[in-house]
Amino acid sequence: MATAYRPRRSMLYMPGSKPRALEKARGLAADALILDLEDAVPPAEKNAARGMVADTLAEGGYGARELIVRINGLDTEWGAADLAMAAKAGPDAILIPKVESAAMVRDAAEMLDKAGASADIAIWAMMETPLGILNALEIAQSHPRMAGMVMGTNDLVKELQATHAPGRAPVSTSLSLCLLAARTSGLSCIDGVYNAFKDDDGLRAECADGRSRGFDGKTLIHPAQLAIANECFGPTTEALAEAHEQLAAFQAVEAAGQAVAVVNGRIVENLHVETAKRLIAESEAIERLAADAS
Repeated sequence: MATAYRPRRSMLYMPGSKPRALEKARGLAADALILDLEDAVPPAEKNAARGMVADTLAEGGYGARELIVRINGLDTEWGAADLAMAAKAGPDAILIPKVESAAMVRDAAEMLDKAGASADIAIWAMMETPLGILNALEIAQSHPRMAGMVMGTNDLVKELQATHAPGRAPVSTSLSLCLLAARTSGLSCIDGVYNAFKDDDGLRAECADGRSRGFDGKTLIHPAQLAIANECFGPTTEALAEAHEQLAAFQAVEAAGQAVAVVNGRIVENLHVETAKRLIAESEAIERLAADAS
């Protein structure tokens, strides 16, 4: 489900059972909101939360923010009802937990179709088990509704029987495999959460690490993390200025029948131009989103 670029610097989990949190989310500077029916909701509240999320989606008021519903697993007693609700309520996407195979995605897509879901409702996959990581490419290419992958690093660390470590060495291979699968398939890929929501320096370092690896953005557990994620995953003023300069220089030499420009002592070729265009498109999309929210 390839689409025009949209900002996904910050994807904030919001508990589907907390009406005040869902209301507050309408004014938060998040690029995307994950209305969570899974981990954030205790079993006794899951049915009520499903109705609350349906009412929230019907009411709207979130502007251009991307709205994603994380359902419970389809192998649980709540998953099918969650998916049926989402099919009718019409979020931008559903997020399926613990995806381990292409068949799991195709089953969800078939259920959406049978429930009469719009073709615009995308599917995102939580990548949080060893088997899911090993099957990342087949999952990424499983169905036209597939739009992205979200790293579930907490569950992944647990399943690997590893520990959280500086530099994220225990999950580094998993992060790379999912990025490779996503980029091969034209999907977005979002980094996992940073648990210490009061540790700004640690969050900034992990966001910088995620950006350098190639992630589109980061999932977040607290609104206080939004500003740092948006800053780290957005284009800097310097990078954007250079992108415009590279594009202008290349267009000038191209008009003269040449194929290579020089900007600030560095060669600029087609590959640099593609990167510059993507950066400019990111900036313009972020500006549109900010204008819509204001």
